[in-house]
Amino acid sequence: MSILKTFGVSKNGFLPENIPLRFIKNQTTATTIIDELSQELPKLMLTNKLRSKIDALSSNQLDLNIKNFNNDELSLLFSQLSFLSHAYILGDESPSSKLPASLSTPWVQISKHFQRPPVLSYSSYCLSNWYKIDINQDIGLDNIALINNFLGGIDEDWFVTIHVCIENAAGPAINSAYKIISDNLFRDEDKLIHHLNRIYKSLIDINEIFRLMPEKCDPYIYYHRVRPYIFGWKNNPDLPKGIIYEGHYDNKPQMFRGETGAQSSIIPTFDALFAVNHERDELKDYLDEMRLYMPKKHRSFIEYIESNTEFDGEESSSKIVSIRDKCLDQMTIFRSQHLQYASDYIHKQNVKSTLFGSGGSVIRGTGGTPFMKYLRKHRDETDKSKRK
Repeated sequence: MSILKTFGVSKNGFLPENIPLRFIKNQTTATTIIDELSQELPKLMLTNKLRSKIDALSSNQLDLNIKNFNNDELSLLFSQLSFLSHAYILGDESPSSKLPASLSTPWVQISKHFQRPPVLSYSSYCLSNWYKIDINQDIGLDNIALINNFLGGIDEDWFVTIHVCIENAAGPAINSAYKIISDNLFRDEDKLIHHLNRIYKSLIDINEIFRLMPEKCDPYIYYHRVRPYIFGWKNNPDLPKGIIYEGHYDNKPQMFRGETGAQSSIIPTFDALFAVNHERDELKDYLDEMRLYMPKKHRSFIEYIESNTEFDGEESSSKIVSIRDKCLDQMTIFRSQHLQYASDYIHKQNVKSTLFGSGGSVIRGTGGTPFMKYLRKHRDETDKSKRK
């Protein structure tokens, strides 16, 4: 196994090396029920029948012996259980502060295996929640679909598949970041510039994909029919004490953050590589906390880049300074676009009412933090990190 693989990085960046599984080949009674509920989830949510279906299960009906499953299978189950659990908690007229043992037991068990909290994370929502429509074609917006949905529909699918394609576009840049550090290329100008150019081109591709979000994801639909189900139960006014995972944590309420793009490892990797200095504030603390929700190997990768970068000093070559600054320009563009989307998709939608669900709290993201002023500040700090 290459060192890069030990960090969970493939040619497609932080996307899994193998295309995520859609089905478990050797089904058990428990996995069959989980799969059937997952396939029916949009209809069960529409008719408000999910809770009654789950409540009808015995406490151990979905128990799993995780030793009988490989990591790809456990990743699928983790995603399915995350969707089902969030739908149970957040998908009815009022949230439930207690998750029954039938769901909490296998969910907590698998979360411990992956060393991540039992809550829907970006990894389960995006990184391992897609498949190719045509296996022989490349990853692209015209060739991928989601494995798991809440309500489903164009807007939900587009929101997530945009992120999948961004992760894929980051692949060359993530690999080059690793190469710069692992081969200590800081004093090899030609090779360093080669890899910085790869990073620059990837960042351009990322921004081009990110700009496509409004084409098929409407801000109103996102806010009212996509966003409500990816909240967590930390800093969530609808669940101020968190939730009880029946049979676990001594039946005491737990608080975990919701799914958010801040759990993607792409931007943290380049903040680390280019030694972007973010002053301590609420968002910086929050972003550091988000690493706990990332796959463990990806956390280690960011720490590896962070600990070994030499971009924290004055580079001697004007060529290196120039291409580094061009990369930071693209990161600033990304953060500016993110800030605009936060305004269009969340802040502006807050004033609109709907009979279908709520958009959550007024100025908080799905991770549970106020965001607007900090997103602006972090964008400006990225721009200030340029040498020229």
